[in-house]
Amino acid sequence: MVLARSEVDGARRGRSRRATAVRAALMALPVAFFALFFAYPVTAIVGRGLKDGGRWQLGRIADVLGDGDVLHVLWFTVWQAAASTGLTLLIALPGAYVFARFDFPGKQLLRAVVAVPFVLPTVVVGSAFLALAGRGGLLDDLWGVRLDTSVWAILLAHVFFNYAVVVRTVGGLWGQLDPRQEEAARVLGAGRLAAWRRVTLPALGPAVAAAALMVFLFTFTSFGVVQILGGPTFSTLEVEIYRQTADFLDLPTAAVLTLIQFAAVLALLALHAWTVRRRESTLRLVDAARTARRPRGPGQWALLWGTLVIIAVLVVVPLLVLVERSFAGPDGYGTVFYETLGSAASADSTFAVAPLEALWNSLAYGVAATAIALVVGGLAAAALTRRGGRLVRGFDALLMLPLGVSAVTVGFGFLITLDRPPLDLRSSWWLVPLAQALVGVPFVVRIMLPVLRAVDGRLREAAAVLGASPWRVWREVDLPMVRRALLIAAGFAFAVSLGEFGATVFIARPDQPTLPVAVARLLGRAGELNYGQAMALSTILMVVCAGALLVLERLRTDQSGEF
Repeated sequence: MVLARSEVDGARRGRSRRATAVRAALMALPVAFFALFFAYPVTAIVGRGLKDGGRWQLGRIADVLGDGDVLHVLWFTVWQAAASTGLTLLIALPGAYVFARFDFPGKQLLRAVVAVPFVLPTVVVGSAFLALAGRGGLLDDLWGVRLDTSVWAILLAHVFFNYAVVVRTVGGLWGQLDPRQEEAARVLGAGRLAAWRRVTLPALGPAVAAAALMVFLFTFTSFGVVQILGGPTFSTLEVEIYRQTADFLDLPTAAVLTLIQFAAVLALLALHAWTVRRRESTLRLVDAARTARRPRGPGQWALLWGTLVIIAVLVVVPLLVLVERSFAGPDGYGTVFYETLGSAASADSTFAVAPLEALWNSLAYGVAATAIALVVGGLAAAALTRRGGRLVRGFDALLMLPLGVSAVTVGFGFLITLDRPPLDLRSSWWLVPLAQALVGVPFVVRIMLPVLRAVDGRLREAAAVLGASPWRVWREVDLPMVRRALLIAAGFAFAVSLGEFGATVFIARPDQPTLPVAVARLLGRAGELNYGQAMALSTILMVVCAGALLVLERLRTDQSGEF
């Protein structure tokens, strides 16, 4: 008996050692990728700003923080992020309920439409609201109303961009809660509001907190929207880092601002990880059965139609206005702006090629970035599937950092670090896809990880016992079950790669601009032709991203899930 127990313990230790070795092998490439193309450039640019003659000048931090203009930027960054988050929750939570509890014709298509703004480049989002309420926009033409360089334009654009985050994150959980629990509370004498507050709200709390933190993170690091709609009046930390780096070459100030943003992002990600763990514990208590049904009574129908009106006004109208402005030529409606995109002679003087070339550049960059993100993110997700305590949780947090750390810092860091052997990539075509892949990897991990964790581990163990290598176990067991999730991850990685702007604006060559860079350049110059071409390019990019998202929606099997 003792001998048998010893053999069992030895076999367990052997499996544990093999699992540790497999996890280390899976983590090797993602860790190396993030070390070379994220940690190294960011550390280098911050070090260059805070060092003088090889010595750290930490007193610069106090000097920068004592600057009234910097404190104003920091205050506005926090204030607008908090206001955007609160406004998004206020407007989107009823929509989350509608998508979770109601069943109505066109629901799947509407889910895709709602998610379109989230995958759009922030430059296109800014362009859409500029077309609606900016110089020469629809409201300006009809009533002389302009909201560009207005904080309201920034807040509404952020709600437009993040509406789907709340609908997907909160609605995904809300649809899995058993409504009979709330009904039982009402049978016991609780009113409708009291039952919702005591039963449903505590269960939704972690999901609402997670959605709020993600919205706050995206708006705290907002760049393209604020740069286009804020003008010289409003500036977030990310926009100020860009200005101090590109316009003034003030690396010390940019480095301090980067450290401030980095510390804030770390705190937000730590809070988000905590809320995710709480949400996972909540999900184990819920009934995952489908609960959606047709609306009943005037109140529910009013809520449904009210949500549809909000979606139409907040999401659909800006997109339609963007399309309308792209056809509104100097001599009436037509395709003149689209026709001039193919000619370098009519392009802005900062372009070395025709603006339409940016489309093919973006597609080529996006395909390459997607391939990189799938390899790196797929290996990282496989490693995270094997739980390993704090080390694995820390690795998971590392993968999320590119979503919050200044993309401007990463892009400028690429220029000053990847310029000598063995990583002399500054003139390489691959520089842009590498930067774009950094943003795509977190989405690949977040999409694939829940599916991989749902695979029964006993299947892997049985395959290993039968002599299958780790690679064959992945190919024969995991891949057939996660193939659909892999396609969805590829689609999201491609969409976000198309829209990456903060880093690409530094490293894209003048003769190989991406679509977001081309749009920003055109909007930065006066003239009706430049404005019209910017609207046309933004419309093309919107159509490409929306088409990719519609394909992804058809691939999904769980319509209540998150991104």
